[in-house]
Amino acid sequence: MKIIVYCQHVLGIGHFFRTLEICRQFKGHDVVLVTGGERPDIVLPDHVREFPLPSLMMNADFSQFYTTEIGKSIDAVKIERQDRLMQIFKELSPDVFLIELYPFGRNAFRFELDPILESIREEELSACLVICSLRDVLVEKRKAESYEARVIKKLNTYFDAVLVHSDPQLLKLDTTFSRLNDIDCPIIYTGFVTPRPAAGSGRMLRRQLGIQSHQKVVVASAGGGKVGIEVLTAVAKAVPRVSADVVAYIFSGPFMDKDDFLRLKIFENSNLRVDRFTPDFLTYLDAADLSVSMAGYNTSMNLMAVGTPALVWPFAQNREQRLRAERLARLGGLKVLADVDLEPNRLAGIMQSMMSQGKRPEGLIDLAGAEFTAQWIMEQVRSEGAEGELIGD
Repeated sequence: MKIIVYCQHVLGIGHFFRTLEICRQFKGHDVVLVTGGERPDIVLPDHVREFPLPSLMMNADFSQFYTTEIGKSIDAVKIERQDRLMQIFKELSPDVFLIELYPFGRNAFRFELDPILESIREEELSACLVICSLRDVLVEKRKAESYEARVIKKLNTYFDAVLVHSDPQLLKLDTTFSRLNDIDCPIIYTGFVTPRPAAGSGRMLRRQLGIQSHQKVVVASAGGGKVGIEVLTAVAKAVPRVSADVVAYIFSGPFMDKDDFLRLKIFENSNLRVDRFTPDFLTYLDAADLSVSMAGYNTSMNLMAVGTPALVWPFAQNREQRLRAERLARLGGLKVLADVDLEPNRLAGIMQSMMSQGKRPEGLIDLAGAEFTAQWIMEQVRSEGAEGELIGD
C-alpha cells in the first residue's frame, strides 16, 4: 500500500509528532510524509520517506506567512510547493491521501491542497482514499457559521472519511464543531494518539542520570518553544523553593527564541539542567515525579501514557489547550495552572503538593489512536480497493 501523508505544522511541533506516530504504524508499507515547516532533527522510521516542501511557517498570532527559504518570496515558495506536491502525486499514485487537519484548519494552504483534491475528484490523478486526520479540539473561529459551511462543503466534495484522534468519552468533535450531521462522510473516533514508554524505561533513566531514591525529578517543557517561556521561567525560579530535594530538567523546545533560551540557561546548576530538545522526552516524563508544561495535544497524551502527576499552563490565545486540560483534570492527577500560580513561591507550594500524589492508574482513556488509525485505513483499502463507499462506525 502506498500512502501520502500531508502534515504542515506552522507554530508548534505537536502536529508533526502526532502524524509521525501514525506513520510508524504502517510498517511494511510505502509511506511518504509531506512536510513543509521547521521540525526537530530526528530519524524517521525506515518505511517512511520524507518529502519536504519549501518551508512556510506562520507567526505566533497566525496572521502571516514567513519562509526560511533564503532569497525567495512567499509567492515564489507557494508556486514551487504547489508544483512539487502535484509532481509527487503523479509519480507515486497513492492508495491513500491522509491530510492532517485540513479542511478544519490550515485554510491558508488551500492553494496547494485544493488542486490535488480537485484532480483526484476529476480523475486527472489516480483514484485514492482521501482522509482527514483530526485532533480532538478545534480552535474557535471569528465567523463560525461561514467557517463550518466551508469545511462541510470541502468534506462533502472531496473526502471519504474523518478520523478524529480522540476518545469520545472525554471529547467529542461536536464540542467544537456544531454541524456534524451535515457531514456526509463517516466520522470515526480512533482514540488518542501517543507513544507509550517501554516498561521500566523511566526507572532505568533515573539510574543512568544518577538520581537517588530520595530525590524528586521535575520535567518542564514548552512543546516547540515558540510560546511558553513564562511557565519555564517560573519553574526555574520555583525549583530552589521546593522543600524536597529536586532535580529538574527543562526542555525549552527547539524553536524557542535564542535570547529567551539563554535567559533560561542562566538558571542552570548541578540540580537544574536546561536543554532545547530530547528525543527521549517520553522516557524523561516516565522517570519524573512531576511534569510542568503547557497543555498541547502531544504533551497531554504523553502525560496520560506515563501517568506522571502534572501541572499544565494552557496556551491562552484560543480554547484548545484549556478545554483539553480541564477535561483531563477531571480524571485526577493533573492540575490547570492560572497565571497567578506562576509566582515562584506559590508555584513551589503547588509543585510540592502535586509530587506527593503518585502516578495515575492506566486505562483512563483510549490511547491506541495510532494503531487504530492504521488498522482502519488498511482494512478500507483491502475491502474497497481504494474505491467505493466506506463503512462508518
